[in-house]
Amino acid sequence: MNKKTGKHYGWIYALIPVQFVLALLALLGYGFVFQSGTAGIAIVVLLLLSFYRQLPVKEAIPLIFAFLCSICGDWFLSHRYGESIRFIYGVACFFFAHVGFLWYALFNGKVRWKFTVILLAAYLLFYFVMLYPNFADKATMFAVLAYLLISGISMGAAVGIRGNRISRWTFAIGVGLLLFSDTIIGLREFAGYSSLGKLILPTYYLCHIFITYSVIARFKRHG
Repeated sequence: MNKKTGKHYGWIYALIPVQFVLALLALLGYGFVFQSGTAGIAIVVLLLLSFYRQLPVKEAIPLIFAFLCSICGDWFLSHRYGESIRFIYGVACFFFAHVGFLWYALFNGKVRWKFTVILLAAYLLFYFVMLYPNFADKATMFAVLAYLLISGISMGAAVGIRGNRISRWTFAIGVGLLLFSDTIIGLREFAGYSSLGKLILPTYYLCHIFITYSVIARFKRHG
């Protein structure tokens, strides 16, 4: 991309502060519309980048899919009303969100398998020591295990993504924040660490913001 083109589309960066504002309003309790705001703005950014032909449609689709799944998963988890099946639906939606992030990362890099194996080994230990003894049913047990596995592979791909330094690191940090948020959910739901719950949503929203910034930074430098 030449400098003129970069300047012309540089206004897209202004949508990042909008994400922060929507995240703040969500944290202040203004409802699910604002809860879905960071992911919604991310989708708008992806559509704009595709419309201006800065991001190939085949690469935008996995991320749009991931953010849509995140919105659905967030809805199920925040509207459970004591129904365990909605927790499983939420986990399934976030499973596919990770599939989307993995799909996008593989377009632009590869899985760092050594890192992934070490990460999965640590998380399997976490699963069997901290979570497994507390599952009430097999459906939840298998759903969480499957989610743990896709999360680790997604993180391994995020670490292996190519691009300029800012784009690479912000994407990896974004996926890492989602993994961290999910870990806190596991500790809260199954290990009794309810006091950690306040960390879940801030890190979840920051995940969306970092990944959005990563894509913009990539198109800015390489479009």
